[in-house]
Amino acid sequence: MKNWKFYNAVFIRLLFVMLPFFFAVFLVYKNFRFNAVLVGFFAFLMLFEMYFFVKNQLLFYDKTLLSILQSDFSTNFPEEYKKANFKNLHLLYNKLKVQQQEQTSKELIYQSILNNIDTATLILEKENKDWNIFLMNDCFSTLFKVPKVSHWKYLKNYLPSLCNEIEDRGFTELKSAISIKIEEQDLQTFVLQTSHTKTYNKEYFIILLDSIQRVIEKKEKEAWINLMKIISHELMNSLTPIRALSQNLLHIVDQEQLEEDDFEDIKSSISTIINRSDHLQVFVENYRKLAMLPTPNKQMTPINLLLQDCMRIMSPVLKAENIELINEIDSSRSILIDKNQMEQVIINLITNSIYALKEKPEKKIFLSGYTENNRFFITISDNGRGIDAEIRDKVFLPFFTTRKDGAGIGLTLSKNIIEAHGGYLSYQTYEDKTSFVICLI
Repeated sequence: MKNWKFYNAVFIRLLFVMLPFFFAVFLVYKNFRFNAVLVGFFAFLMLFEMYFFVKNQLLFYDKTLLSILQSDFSTNFPEEYKKANFKNLHLLYNKLKVQQQEQTSKELIYQSILNNIDTATLILEKENKDWNIFLMNDCFSTLFKVPKVSHWKYLKNYLPSLCNEIEDRGFTELKSAISIKIEEQDLQTFVLQTSHTKTYNKEYFIILLDSIQRVIEKKEKEAWINLMKIISHELMNSLTPIRALSQNLLHIVDQEQLEEDDFEDIKSSISTIINRSDHLQVFVENYRKLAMLPTPNKQMTPINLLLQDCMRIMSPVLKAENIELINEIDSSRSILIDKNQMEQVIINLITNSIYALKEKPEKKIFLSGYTENNRFFITISDNGRGIDAEIRDKVFLPFFTTRKDGAGIGLTLSKNIIEAHGGYLSYQTYEDKTSFVICLI
């Protein structure tokens, strides 16, 4: 960056130093010593003035650059310097000042967004080998009754269980449930999710905590919304044609004279209304099955006996569909269940496997089981076409089905029965295999 005004000022001052110096030498040569001393003194004053001029210029440069490096833009740039020797420096200073103000504004917006979300959020920043708290949102501070401390070691005094869990995992990414005691209250369970990110030479660790109860409520709300959509869809599919046909019938009977074709229309309309009414009745009955599931009548039942009865019931269907059922369960254990309800679950799952194997040349269903932590697991697998990714979150949704003749309550009913027994029903799907897992106590 060239600054000709500065160079000119230094050059002029240098001339005012050099000319008196050479003139003083000339006077000494002519034996005008007293005059030479006066001229030399003037040259020294000019040299002294040039020194402080250059020093002040460089000092201002140094202070301004140091201010920029420290991101301190609180000092106003002197007006006389904005158009003089420091014009370009002023432009740089002002540009960086505006950028810092914009960055500060963005940070305030991001912080405001984080403070308004109802998920407890904590962001750590790594300095050397230690983690410090970069940001703690209001939800985290309020939920855990923690002041907005700046150091990880201080946070450990308030939430040792959380901090120890994260430290034990080595600040790695994880997603799990964790129990945290808040002050003198009972232990509360939260969903813990962490992530790790790097930007430039900075390293950040993000911690998100959600109340299990809030997650459950959110899932329940989503389930109810989806259920209402399905129920509304089913009702409208029947009520819309019933209403249209009823209006058509009213129009026909209002005629003074009925033709033979009118009677055919009446019969056809009434037949359709009956069919749609039957469909609605079946739909309501299926809903009642889900909503009014009886309490399981539990008795100790041998596992082998349960499976043998299920296989005997399904044997004709399996044979007709040319499906090989391989039972790998051979357990003498008995479990406390409602045998009739559990048979219904296993039959539902085998029926679903039969449907999944429709287009397969080689059809196989596998039954397997194992015991873990005093729980018995039954796995029903098939080599069918699997569950498409876009419907995996809907398989347990009431009345959702991909089958033309399906009611969409089999999996929902099975899940409700297993949960009524204190267990759970889950599934795993791959390209060439789908497994439903029943967990029983």
